[in-house]
Amino acid sequence: MSDPDDTPGVAKLSGSNVKAPSPLMWASDGPRATWEFATYLSAWPAMFAAPVSDDLQPVLVLPGLGTGDINTAPLRQTLRRLGYPTYGWRLGVNIGPSEKIVHGMRARLAEVYERHRAPVSVIGWSLGGIYARRLARENPETIRQVITLGSPIKMVRHEQSNARHVFDLLKRFHMTDLELPLEAGAPPLPMLSTAFYSRLDGIVAWQACRDDPGPMADNIEVLCSHFGFGHNLPTVWAVADRLALPADRAPTEFRPPRWMRYAYPGR
Repeated sequence: MSDPDDTPGVAKLSGSNVKAPSPLMWASDGPRATWEFATYLSAWPAMFAAPVSDDLQPVLVLPGLGTGDINTAPLRQTLRRLGYPTYGWRLGVNIGPSEKIVHGMRARLAEVYERHRAPVSVIGWSLGGIYARRLARENPETIRQVITLGSPIKMVRHEQSNARHVFDLLKRFHMTDLELPLEAGAPPLPMLSTAFYSRLDGIVAWQACRDDPGPMADNIEVLCSHFGFGHNLPTVWAVADRLALPADRAPTEFRPPRWMRYAYPGR
């Protein structure tokens, strides 16, 4: 990752004040995610009341740094139970943009698209969300919508992520660099996109996880740990709600059910 001090035309995230979450937030993220998983297991049947799309488009889920399909299994299993043909990436552990992963993601997207002959909704968790948006720019005709979960899609500096040291350790395996600021000068995605973020995220600065709002782009804030995005009930409910949106029109505003409004600050 390059880290320029100043890049013309890039909106800074409140200047240099935005940094990675505090050590306390970082240390507590895993335990909080474990509690969220236990809560999800007990409350999971509530998902049967979640919205479902009429056409049940295929869904591809990309994991975050240092994780793999096993970590996205709860989310994928839930979406399958709702009727969506849902796929993992089958590329092992996400070690960053290695040759295997860069080419493998493109091939996996093409495989799912060809199998269903329909645009694919891509969900990316953390680093997986950065990949998802790059795939969407490269292959707009094959992607229906993009959903990112705690992905620092607008990261400006290394200091905005507590995962930077792990990423740097794996850098020798990477075939390409993730230049900072991310998406500098890039136009909005041409398809529906939703960026989920949480002020309780212990890994990346939540400010870097928000997209620029627009006719086809939205942000949804949830109360969630970083490691819990894939099995946090309010987050998974909202993901299902976004997947249920029609592909041929601008998205409607997300309106959570009354009994879950507490989990969506500002809604």
